[in-house]
Amino acid sequence: MKKFLVGIALLGSSLLFAQDKGYFYGGLESNSQWLLDDDGLPFIAPDEAFRSNNYFQLNYAYGDFSAGVQYESYLPNALLGYAPDYDGGNGIATYFLNYRDKSLDVTGGYFYEQFGNGLLLRTWEDRQLGINSALHGLRVKFSPTDFIDLTGVYGQQRVGFELSEGVIQGLDAAFDLGSALKTGEVDLRAGVSYVGRYQDTNANDTIPSTVNAYSARADFVIDKFYGGVEVGYKEEDVIANEGLFDSDRLYDGTALQVNMGYAQRGLGINATFRRLENFSFYSDRTVEGNQFNQQLINYTPALTKQQDYMLTNIYVYNAQPRLLTEGFEQRAGEVGAQVDVYYSFPKESPFGKVNTKIAGNFSYWGGLETEFNEDLSYDVKFIGDGDRYFRDINFEVKNRWSSAWSTVATFQSVIIDKGVSLGGPLGVQGDIKAITGVGEATYRFGKGQSFRFALQHLWSQQDRGNWAAGVIEYSPNSRLNFFIADNFNYQSIDGDFETDSQFEDPLHYYNIGGSYSKGRTRFSMNYGRQRGGLICVGGVCRFVPESNGLNMNLVVTF
Repeated sequence: MKKFLVGIALLGSSLLFAQDKGYFYGGLESNSQWLLDDDGLPFIAPDEAFRSNNYFQLNYAYGDFSAGVQYESYLPNALLGYAPDYDGGNGIATYFLNYRDKSLDVTGGYFYEQFGNGLLLRTWEDRQLGINSALHGLRVKFSPTDFIDLTGVYGQQRVGFELSEGVIQGLDAAFDLGSALKTGEVDLRAGVSYVGRYQDTNANDTIPSTVNAYSARADFVIDKFYGGVEVGYKEEDVIANEGLFDSDRLYDGTALQVNMGYAQRGLGINATFRRLENFSFYSDRTVEGNQFNQQLINYTPALTKQQDYMLTNIYVYNAQPRLLTEGFEQRAGEVGAQVDVYYSFPKESPFGKVNTKIAGNFSYWGGLETEFNEDLSYDVKFIGDGDRYFRDINFEVKNRWSSAWSTVATFQSVIIDKGVSLGGPLGVQGDIKAITGVGEATYRFGKGQSFRFALQHLWSQQDRGNWAAGVIEYSPNSRLNFFIADNFNYQSIDGDFETDSQFEDPLHYYNIGGSYSKGRTRFSMNYGRQRGGLICVGGVCRFVPESNGLNMNLVVTF
């Protein structure tokens, strides 16, 4: 920590010294927790009860050049539920040097990149999920014309404070066909991508040292309609599960994603279909399926509604693109779709006068219908009638009754395979069926002062039964905010299968806290219990264990 503070002081001094030659920008983020024993969960705090994730980023830009460095500290260990690669880490984690002009963009060091929808490649950072998949090497972007963009990448992926064993190389070409062909109001774009991974096979001739993947995509916008399609193919590779190869057999993979939509004033409709067969791609083949999402090259998030409330986030879907061939769990991937509809009533209508907005979402995801043979080969249908993994129907109604009062009403009906929800085998533990209702109201007094409350209830005859929840939030001004919240698992019921609940008595997951913001600084603190399970951001999930303690967050940007 001493080195960390000294580094901040030195970088701050250089900031003041160099103001007349370019400019600095960046920020500091600190997330800390003090874990406490809790007999009610039950939870026993680890020996390192205090844990902290800290990030200090400093970037400098001057003309066509920019550079940056990110210092990270996970002392004495990373927050509970983060990958052990970060535990005790302390030092410079990423850095880059970039040159950019009108047609050329070159980056050396660590960088983030995405090809198309990310089916082949997406490197990114999400501190809440504990993901930083930056590539360390070289990236070159070149635009020879106004309608052609070329990108090349080469490097190794970040793994904690180390680098992956595999080496990644990739090329992407994007074409603005609408501009090139002068199609007028029709916007037409296309692209092709290539990503390859080289990994030493230790003289094992049955395993390919290089595995390549390819994709092609096309997108259009015609008046109020839009759509796109991307197809991907991954060459044959062995399948790993928990660090071991299932067999010496090689399997290829495929991906298809189709998006269609319609948008006009007051109405929006969007539909997405996706099919993934053996389409997880890692920079190290042996870490496939790790629960921390480490060393993932491609991006296949769950395409479902991203919910805002405590109880609607209990049973969330985690995408299932993997191929598993051995044991009692054999599956080849996933297929499904989601549809979103948004509608705002016209201002002159009775509902429009209270600013009524309606949003509806439907999603369904299941396994590919697959028949496995004795030699571990398999036959799969394009869609077929595979096991259902997840089904969600939800509606949301928002109203602005006056300049002070606004409300939100939400209904959700979920069916989820218990293995998806709890991280176990799929299709063998039964379904969890849950219905959730939420009512939220906000009153604004003016000058930043507001009061918000939300009541929630979840009904289920499986898993841990019924839940109730409530949130009260008060902001005396635009800088201060206080809240108290509770999830109450008050009725644990055995359903059609044996419940896993370890709790004999009704259980409260209470939290109390607040935040203070001023300028570019925000500090928040809360004390309470963490419900164990999956937390998801943008369709990507990580598992967090039950815990109790004090949590603090500080964010400063400049």
